[in-house]
Amino acid sequence: MTSAPTEHVIRPAVSTRQHTLGGVATFEGLGLLLGDPVSLEVEPAEPEHGIVFERTDLDPPVRIPAIVDNVVPRGRRTTLKMGEATVETVEHFMSALAGLGIDNALVRIHGPELPGFDGSARVFVEELRKVGVIAQDADRRVFDLREAIVIDEGDAMIAAIPHDAPGMRVVFDLDYNTFNDRIRRQVFTWDTAEGDYETDLGPCRTFSLEHEARAMWERGIGRHLTAKDVLVIGEDGPIDNEYRFDDEPVRHKVLDVLGDLYLIGCPVRCRVVAHRSGHGLNRRLGLAIREQMAAVDRRSTLLHGRVMDIRTIQRTLPHRYPMLLVDRVVEMDGDRRAVGVKNVTMNEHFFQGHYPGTPIMPGVLIIEAMAQLGGLLLSQRLEHTGKIAVLLSLDKVKLRKPVVPGDQLVLEAENVRASPRLGHIRCKALVDDKIAAEADIKFMLVDAETGVG
Repeated sequence: MTSAPTEHVIRPAVSTRQHTLGGVATFEGLGLLLGDPVSLEVEPAEPEHGIVFERTDLDPPVRIPAIVDNVVPRGRRTTLKMGEATVETVEHFMSALAGLGIDNALVRIHGPELPGFDGSARVFVEELRKVGVIAQDADRRVFDLREAIVIDEGDAMIAAIPHDAPGMRVVFDLDYNTFNDRIRRQVFTWDTAEGDYETDLGPCRTFSLEHEARAMWERGIGRHLTAKDVLVIGEDGPIDNEYRFDDEPVRHKVLDVLGDLYLIGCPVRCRVVAHRSGHGLNRRLGLAIREQMAAVDRRSTLLHGRVMDIRTIQRTLPHRYPMLLVDRVVEMDGDRRAVGVKNVTMNEHFFQGHYPGTPIMPGVLIIEAMAQLGGLLLSQRLEHTGKIAVLLSLDKVKLRKPVVPGDQLVLEAENVRASPRLGHIRCKALVDDKIAAEADIKFMLVDAETGVG
């Protein structure tokens, strides 16, 4: 069993600053699975640099950002690829960076695969700690998961769920069913804001059952290794070896999850629940979280824009108080798509009677707000100049969540079809990236002088 370190470990979930190394850390060894000689130097990097690998043995050298978008499927390992260049088996090293809270580093690697050492992250942690981890003058970005994500495949599953705790909590259920005589069911919970990575996770080694190890050896994988070098589990437990923890296999699975999800590019506040998950499912979850991050970033960028202010809107729509329900338009992509905003306040007239004590925006007014944005979108077509979009019909109307005082209603309108006299718009209304309402709306375009109330 390992003993606790005497030096304080920086925990990424509770740190508000970015961190890099205090010097250059060097490593030499053999790749864990391919067995090729490899050396690497891990250098400090400036804020916002992220983790970047550089294959210095290639001519010219190739840099590969350590982002899940650059991960390619491989059996039993996580591999980064850029063009034809790859860096194999990065998960244990990335887990060590996550455990120490290192945000920025340039990893110059001479060879195709990270050194495997004993199949754990311990050597990486020890050498990185020797050069020190230093805070930088830049805020660390931490992403708060907005919506639950579930990835499953057969009887394996991994999910990320929003929660209010300061870090990421991982709950891993390792259950091999038919192999319970060799690896009993193990459940382990790890919290990045509370746990001691260097003691409790870093030393935990990758493992394989004896028949799996033989199959890999026959395929030419790991031929440089013996059962004394890594953890191979036979009928009576580890062969020529012993566990560092009674539940070392499931702890290593958590180590892998942390390394694979650190490829998201920043820490994520969420709860991760996994059952028999491996690198493939971890990768898919990381990609899904990156997609959610990108959607939040796009919406944040939009809401700081101002394509049409209220005066411009009033020059286009005939609506006035209390029935003008679009405060501004923040995106207008020709006549194809528009995004607008309605800020819902307690001063809205309809809250006086809908409902006293439990104010909820009427669903018909949410639809009206979407329709007004649709009218603004249709007004972008040249043949609609001087015309008013009059609501003709509603289809596929769904009200999904209540809208209350203090909410910002983000309206989206997409042009499905338009002619000189008719328009068909698909609309959504969202609050905090969750759909509050949606509808397909058809309009008739009438001359403004005709007038409609």
